[in-house]
Amino acid sequence: MVTTYESPEDLEAALRRAAAAHGEHERRLGAPDADWPVWYAAYMVRERSGEELPR
Repeated sequence: MVTTYESPEDLEAALRRAAAAHGEHERRLGAPDADWPVWYAAYMVRERSGEELPR
């Protein structure tokens, strides 16, 4: 799957949304998530494609 962003600002906004959602994910885990890049990637691709977001 290819995911594109229209501008640096669009990508920045997506990263900020992913960061906020990942903070919630880590709160649910009760610990830092060492595999955060995997989680961010899945979140950002799914968000862009309209798929269900990871929890």
